[in-house]
Amino acid sequence: MAKISYRPIPAYQRLGSFSASALSQRWALSLGIWGVGAGAAALLFLSVTPVVRNGLLVKLPVLGDYYEDKTPASDKPF
Repeated sequence: MAKISYRPIPAYQRLGSFSASALSQRWALSLGIWGVGAGAAALLFLSVTPVVRNGLLVKLPVLGDYYEDKTPASDKPF
């Protein structure tokens, strides 16, 4: 029968690596997905404000015509 020997692992190896590169690689995809989702939600909720619509959404190459205000001046209250 084989003899089992116990060899203690040093504390710095037991905890794993906490280097910045290892943490950034581990969290980059998750944070990127959450960032895209948060940006899309912000654009969705703020697309009705004139500042966001005229400053950003109208200037998009493909979707600019969709967000352009085609309401006649006589129908605008202010």
